[in-house]
Amino acid sequence: MSTYVYGITAASHPSLPEDMGGVGQPPRPVRILKEGELAAVVSDAPEDLRPKRRELLAHQSVLAEAGGGGCVLPMRFGSVAPDDDTISGVLAERAEHYLERLRTLDGKVEYNVKATHDEQAVLHRVMSESPELRALAEANREAGGGTYEQRLQLGEMVANAVKARESEDAVDVQHTLEPTAAAVSVGPESTGWLANVSFLVDRDSSENFLAAVEQLRKGHPHLDVRVNGPLPPYSFVEPGPAEPAGSTAGTDTAEE
Repeated sequence: MSTYVYGITAASHPSLPEDMGGVGQPPRPVRILKEGELAAVVSDAPEDLRPKRRELLAHQSVLAEAGGGGCVLPMRFGSVAPDDDTISGVLAERAEHYLERLRTLDGKVEYNVKATHDEQAVLHRVMSESPELRALAEANREAGGGTYEQRLQLGEMVANAVKARESEDAVDVQHTLEPTAAAVSVGPESTGWLANVSFLVDRDSSENFLAAVEQLRKGHPHLDVRVNGPLPPYSFVEPGPAEPAGSTAGTDTAEE
């Protein structure tokens, strides 16, 4: 039977509750697989595993319980290896990498920050910042709306100004919050967000980071800034070739 991997920790990590259940229906018993100085938090993998809400919550619950006893390198939902021996082999082969990550991430959490524009607020801002746009808009109003070509020209100029503002604001989000973080990981580009950035933060300094987020919001009222955290440091595990063989890509989207 294939093996589901929740995370990797030190072999000296405190044991989990004996009745701890993980993914699957019924929940598969969670166990610890040790190899040298490392250990993997695992369970048997359900054959029909899907990213449903209850499964995502089960994955997160196991990581939360394990994380309460010390540093854990979280695997993303859906990380599956062919068997226990495969995981043991990866732990042995990549021991130096994982031990370094455990030392680096000890006492740290992740905050993911996503930002997008408030449409009306950013339009007001780009108009207020551009005398050219204001003059063209006023000329169109005085001409009863302007010709099709004039309206098209204004629309293109506004769109370009908003796009330029998106790029500037994305830089501002990262630069404003970066000084309060130990590391930064920029997420994949998405049409839904102008910024998608994860910050590695000392758990004891979380209040400083959240205060910086509030300052960002006050200084950029045209931005909608959303924060998710504290989270296990998913974006900073850097599994690369050390990821358990046969694992599947993680997902943050739950099926109904």
